[in-house]
This record gives sequence, C-alpha cells and structure tokens, in this order.
Amino acid sequence: MSQQSSAALKEMDRQHLFHPFTTLKTFDSTGPALTIVSGSGSTLTDSNGDTYLDAMAGLWCVNIGYSRPEMAEALAKQANTLSYYHAFSGMGTDLPARLAARLSDMAPVPVSRVFFGNSGSDANDTQAKLVWYYNNVRGLPNKKKIISRQRGYHGVTVLSAGLTGLTNLHEGFDLPLPMIRHVRPPHRLWEAEPGMTDAEFVAVLANELEALILAEGPDTVAAFIAEPMQAAGGVIIPPAGYFEAIQAVLDKYDVLLIADEVVCGFGRLGVDFGTTAFGMKPDLITVAKGITSAYVPLSACLVTPKVWDVVMAGQDMYGGFGHGYTYSAHPLAAAAAMTNLDIIENEKLTERAATVGAHMHRRLQEEFAGHPNVAEIRGQGLVGAVEFVRSTSPMTAFDPSMGFAAKVTKRSLAHGIVTRALPAADTISFSPPFTTTEDEIDAMVAGTRRALDDVVKDEGLSG
Repeated sequence: MSQQSSAALKEMDRQHLFHPFTTLKTFDSTGPALTIVSGSGSTLTDSNGDTYLDAMAGLWCVNIGYSRPEMAEALAKQANTLSYYHAFSGMGTDLPARLAARLSDMAPVPVSRVFFGNSGSDANDTQAKLVWYYNNVRGLPNKKKIISRQRGYHGVTVLSAGLTGLTNLHEGFDLPLPMIRHVRPPHRLWEAEPGMTDAEFVAVLANELEALILAEGPDTVAAFIAEPMQAAGGVIIPPAGYFEAIQAVLDKYDVLLIADEVVCGFGRLGVDFGTTAFGMKPDLITVAKGITSAYVPLSACLVTPKVWDVVMAGQDMYGGFGHGYTYSAHPLAAAAAMTNLDIIENEKLTERAATVGAHMHRRLQEEFAGHPNVAEIRGQGLVGAVEFVRSTSPMTAFDPSMGFAAKVTKRSLAHGIVTRALPAADTISFSPPFTTTEDEIDAMVAGTRRALDDVVKDEGLSG
C-alpha cells in the first residue's frame, strides 16, 4: 500500500469509525496509531508495510495465530454449504450440535446444556438472566444480587459493564445497575497487609465476602462471578486456597458461582480451563475469545445440571424460554470453533502454551526483575504482566494521570512490539498466540524492556 493511500485510509478511519475504548477527542485530532492490514502467525503488518510482533494475540484471543489456512478453508466450506440458519423454536443445525457436545465433554464440571451467543459480554448477560430465572422458578424472587470483584472484567453491555469492576466503564453511563455489588480482588501487592501470609489474606477476603452477603441479606444474593485469573484488571493470580475458601462461603448461603473463562479457557494457562487450574467448582461457565481464536465472534454459556434442571422446569411457570439472539448457534461460528479446537488438540497447543509460557516468564524475570520502577512480575501459562511504580522502596504508585504504562506500550510500537497497558494500575501485559516461538518471545520482552528504558529516560526517573 502506498504512503498516500495509507494516509487516506487513516483519514477515512479518523473521520468515520467510532472506536471502542478510545480517547475520542484526542483521536479526532490524531487518527489511528496503526492501521493493521494483514497478519501471519504472531506478526502484524500495517498500512505502511511496517511489521510488529503481537504480544497480546489481539485482545487475549488469537490463540492459534493469524491467517491459518485451515480456518479459511473451513469457513469457506461452511459458507458454501450453509451460511446461516437460526436456532429459535427448537430448530437445529449440525455443527452447533456437534460443538455443544464437544464442549460438554471438555468442560471441567458436568454440563447439561450449552447456550451460544456472540461475545463474552452478552454471555455474561445471559448468565445473569439464567440466575434470575433460576431463583424465580425456585420461588425466591428477591434473590437477585450478583457480587463481582473490583478490577474484574466481564464485559461492557448495560449489565456486564456493571459486573466489570473498573470505574472507567461505569462513569458517564449510570452504572452499575442497582443489583450489583463488588468485593476486593485477591491482589497481594496492594490489598494484603504487610507480612500477611497467603492463608491469612485468603481468610480476610472470604470473611469480607461473607460479611457482604450477611449485610445485604442472604435471601437477596444470587451469584458470585469471577475470572479464574483476573486478566484486564491486572493479570491477578489468586493465592493458594482462595477459591476453596470463597466456595465454602457461597455454599453456606446458596449462592451460585459463575466462572468467567473468556480469557483463560481453551489453553491460555497451559491447561484447558482456568477453573481447573485454580480449583473452582462453578455452576455456570462463560467462554468466548479462545473458542474460535477470534476468527469469528462466538461465546457460550455452559450450564450445569444444578441450574439446567430448574431452568427446564420453568416451562411450567413461564412457557417457552424467552431469551436468545439472531446469531445464537451460528453455523459459521461453530465451524470456526470446531476447526480451532482441532488445531489446538492436534498441534498440542495447550501444552505448548505451558512450555512457551515458562520461557516467557523466565525472560520477563531476566529483563525486568530488580528494576527500580518494577513492582511485580506475575502471570501463569502464556499470560504475563509487569507492574510499574514510581518507587519500590517504599512502594509508591505513579500518579494515574501520568499514564506511565500507556507510555511504555506506545514506545513499544517504535521497537516493533504490540503490548497493552491495563486499566486500574500501571501494568503492561503479555498474552501472545500459542504458536509464538521462543525467539519471538525474546524479541517481545527485550523490545518492551527497551521501551521502558526510553520512557524512564524521557521522564527523568532513576531507572
């Protein structure tokens, strides 16, 4: 693409495209930082012909890498066979049925049915509606509140944005809705008292959850939603025993557990599901992103027998189940998911995520450990994060208005690396495709370290 046509494309974008999660007034003056026109493996190419290693797999999602020919062939074949048919009123198509059976077999807990949607956001809306329906059928109409965690990410629809525990998703939108509550995240760095053991920290968090349920009234609290690992909120890994302690509280007060596996599911942590990695026992599971490696939008709600049996009994009270989307159980999306899962299985990419992830964590430690502006390096499997602070002694955060992590990610582009600054803390994340090589990991980490050095110099810091 010529320089002139690239500039014209960026101007067209600036004038017409409404970008999500963007500082709109600033964007209106500058236009897009990059216009990506192609991708292969872990490499992206922009409209100027410059290439970048994608250390974030898009948004935690292009797990099998970009431009896999198998996916293109599968989608073309399905489009030439059956491009669409709906699932309303009991109508069926073949691939969604096969995919639902496959997901039920893969699931970390027994699953009775799989409900398909389009995104993690709408799937978590569906989960909330299932929870409310479940309690209405049980004759518990007041049991509707859902507890989430600060810095959790569960979507951006009117309901799911409130479940998300990030204030920038609430401000200006009149959110959260009134039935949503939040508790603290299990992040030792900022939430635990100095000298506190993991067991003590876990006990404090479990006690806080129980206190909130009692204060609200157990007859009003319906569910607790949690990512196994909090992704967008900072790559927060729960301490040992956390979910076991939380589960004991939920069981005590008849509160359902929704596991949001949108990022963790399908191998990102080196195992099929984060639920398994962290000992969760959910009643409902949300998946999206990695189910198709983002080649086609698709989400799913995995419903356990405990919930399904009650929901099915609701017909006697309410007639037909009044929920669904035009694109629920879309055959093209199912074709993408089946092919994606075949690739992950045949190429042993979950195991590869564990191996390459271990290499990534070693390199992050080598490049960032001991830096005076690095508070913590954390992660699991093929997910990593580096959190920046003004000082580690004493531990002092940057003023949020400085946007330190955002400056590092912007400077990383100059070194050919796409990473991401996370909200709620000065943290950058790494979540590359499972197919990324160790040499590419080395380049991603080293390029980001150079970007950090550039920003430290620009800001006149001591690093």
